[in-house]
Amino acid sequence: QVLLRESGGGLVQTGGSLRLSCVASEYSKSDRVMGWFRQTPGKERQFVATISRTADSTDYADSVKGRFTISRDNIANAVYLQMNSLKPEDTAVYYCAARSSFYSSASSLAYEYDYWGQGTQVTVSS
Repeated sequence: QVLLRESGGGLVQTGGSLRLSCVASEYSKSDRVMGWFRQTPGKERQFVATISRTADSTDYADSVKGRFTISRDNIANAVYLQMNSLKPEDTAVYYCAARSSFYSSASSLAYEYDYWGQGTQVTVSS
């Protein structure tokens, strides 16, 4: 069982920045492929960013490329999402997700993730 806890969401003005954190807790520590997704009411969960187990590979949704950066600290068992130049359309609940430890490749597909956090609200005011 893997428990994921996000933090760092909040209210920010257009053009501002936020840094989301996600800490994973599990009985036997295992580096996992991690991802960030976001969701707004009435819409499907949307891919934001993903990072491989060793951080040698990352991928981003086109809508956030050049503005968001995903990173990880395997010692701390944490993954981060630095969000710059925020826009009102970035407003959503942001979820951290982890793949089974069997997989090493980053993934943009929500159904390939086995564990999810409870989400953190990000609101960007215009």
